[in-house]
This record gives sequence, C-alpha cells and structure tokens, in this order.
Amino acid sequence: MQQRTLRGVVKMSGKGLHTGEDVSVVLRPAPENHGIVFQVKDVHIPASIAYIDDLVRGTTLSKDGVKIHTIEHLLSALFGLGIDNVLVEVEGSEIPILDGSAKPWVEALLKCGFENQSAERVYWEITEPVSIEEADRSIMVFPSDDFRITCTSTDDRKTHTQHLSLAIDPETYAQEIANARTFTTYEDIEPLIKMGKIKGGTLDCAIVIKGDKLLSNEPLRYADEFVRHKILDIVGDLALLGKPIKGHVVAIKTGHALNAELVQKVFQQEVQEDLELPAEENQALLDIHEILKRLPHRYPFVMVDRVLSSTEDTLVAVKNITINEPCFTGHFPENPVFPGVLQIEAMAQAAGLLMSLKLGQSGAMNNVYFMSVDKVKFRSVVQPGDQLRIEVKLLKIKNNRIGYAEGQCFVKEKVASSAEFMFMIAGR
Repeated sequence: MQQRTLRGVVKMSGKGLHTGEDVSVVLRPAPENHGIVFQVKDVHIPASIAYIDDLVRGTTLSKDGVKIHTIEHLLSALFGLGIDNVLVEVEGSEIPILDGSAKPWVEALLKCGFENQSAERVYWEITEPVSIEEADRSIMVFPSDDFRITCTSTDDRKTHTQHLSLAIDPETYAQEIANARTFTTYEDIEPLIKMGKIKGGTLDCAIVIKGDKLLSNEPLRYADEFVRHKILDIVGDLALLGKPIKGHVVAIKTGHALNAELVQKVFQQEVQEDLELPAEENQALLDIHEILKRLPHRYPFVMVDRVLSSTEDTLVAVKNITINEPCFTGHFPENPVFPGVLQIEAMAQAAGLLMSLKLGQSGAMNNVYFMSVDKVKFRSVVQPGDQLRIEVKLLKIKNNRIGYAEGQCFVKEKVASSAEFMFMIAGR
C-alpha cells in the first residue's frame, strides 16, 4: 500500500484543554517519508516517542525547549485514517480540544481529501508479544495480520465498565471511534485543577461522571462512549511509533503513560532485533573494515562501529561504548560518562559516511573538518555498556564538498544528544 498525504490544506482553531489558550492549527501536505511533524514557532517536532515530555491526561512532546500539548486526538485522526505525511503548523502550545473527540478533525480531513504517493507504506509488524503491567492496569500487543484493539475501560470506583474489540481501518475508525469524547470523574477535577490542568475544560468538550450521573451538554454519542474514547487515545499514542502497526492491542484500564510505555517497548524490541542479529545474518550496510576505508580517522577517534542502513539522505549507525574508551580515564574518574563532544563527533562521522555514499565514493575521503555546530542539546548520560545509535540526515550539499546535516544519538529509545552541523571535506 502506498503512503499518502493531504490533497489540500486543513485549518482549525479553538481552545486548548489544559492551557486554556486560543490556538490555531494548519495541516499541510508533506513529501514521502516525512511523517507527521509539528511546527511550533521555528521548531520542528516529529510525532515520535523520542520527544515525549508530559503524559498526565494528555500527550505532550518537547524539543529544544518548545512544547506541544494534547496531540493525541489529532494524531489519532491522522493515524486512524491512514495519513502518513503531514506538516502541522501550530500557533500556540496546544492542539485545540474542539468537542473532546476526533470527529472535527476527521470531518475536515475527509472533506480535504487524500493523495497517494509513490513510496510504499512501511508497517511495524509485531513478531513477539509485548506487554506492560501496572497493578490492575495493563496494555499488551500480539502478532496479527491487521490492526486490532480490544479494550476494557473502568475506574477504581467501578462507576463504569465497558468492553469493545474492533479491527481498526479508516472506515471503522471514522464511524465507530472518532466521535467518542474525552471524559473524567467528578472526583478527579479538583486534583487536575491544582496541577494546572484543564484550564479550558467545559461540558462542551468533556463528559463528567458524577456517581450515577453523566454531566455533559449533549447526550452520549454511543452507549459505550468511554471505552471507544480509550481506543481513540490508544490509536493516537501508537502514532508515536512513526508508522502504522500490524498487531492486536489488548488494554485494560490503560492511559497515556501506559500507552507510551508500550510504544517505547515495541520500538526498543525492534531496534534490539536489528542490532542483535548473529554476525553472519547481520544486514549491516558498512562494517568496520569498510568504515575504515572511507574515514580518515583512526584510534582512538573512530566514533562509528557499524552502519546499519542508509537512504539517499539518511543514515543509521552504532557506536558501542565500553569501559576501555580512552576518554574515561579523565571523564570522569569513578564516574565514567561518555563526553558529549564525542557524541557530536560520532554524528559528524556518520554524516561524512552518508555523504561518501551519496557521492558514490568507495575509498577514503580526505580530511573532514567541522565548520559550525548549532542547536546542540544533551539530554541523558551515556555510560559504558550503552550502545549509541546514531541517526543523521543530510540537509544539503554544496559544491560536493560542504555538507549540512542534523543528527541525533539514542540509547535504546531515549535521545541522548542532538545537533545541527556543517562540515567540509578538504581537497574536493
């Protein structure tokens, strides 16, 4: 099946549920393999588990100090309708809550229409069961040929208990899931207010359960609207995998935090499967021998051990961190921490390898020099025993010798560092 994007532009405005601020959103078509990306001010935040920030009664992403709140309903609509590539421009810091469901988004998206693209859609295919359990709450996913969710919704007071199982496709999503509104219990309202949440909450955008009564400005849209909204949220949070999933999700009393844990574990499992293949089966694009043919660096400054994959403008590589790294002698005694500057160097070397592949070189490059480094962020500590996954994207090449790139270093699913940089290959 082909990837698809929007045929035109979708505009929406309203109030944020938690911030209470007025927000406007513009959805624009995006090229193949772009994914769903939020643009807030001048910062581009991919809809990815790597940028998760807050998960209290909503899903928040953060990058370079900029946050975007309550993204789950919009992501659910896009994911549920099978839309792969969209740029979401946001004026404000939160996606508007609208009527508390994904219905307004689905209606606007269907009215806009979709456009198929040339690239094939790539799926997360679950090959082994993955589960997260926390007391009486759980969420798990099993191998399946399609995308299915089985969910049980209830609360500690047992004021409602609902169960539903559906195979999720665009038609089913639009008819059976998108209209379900968010809800809360009356007892939870005061704690949320004290946390600075639900400043924009009203009975126009939520259902409040108060004992045996339901408080809302309109009747229930489904007899089992609560469990349907839980499924809506699951679909939105699973969109943080970055591509559609083939698997059967089974959830009991789940929420955004538990959903995100499942996404992290699924992501980690696939990465580990890619990295832990036996040597004879490893599909590495470049092994260390080929890397040394292409890079001028030598011990102790080779910061790439293996290149796993590459496209025309992206590359994924790994660097294994061991206690034998020379930098640990002084950084720091009794508390070895892999230096951030070496993580930046690893990104630069990976970008140099990508540039050599793009330019069709098979032998050694001349010396590669940094020209500038910008937007550097160090987010977590890297220590001996970690495996650094280096992802770089080549933004531009000038005169076949100057490269502009951005990169990130991950340990498992967590971002350790990120930067944008410009470098030059001397002698070209």
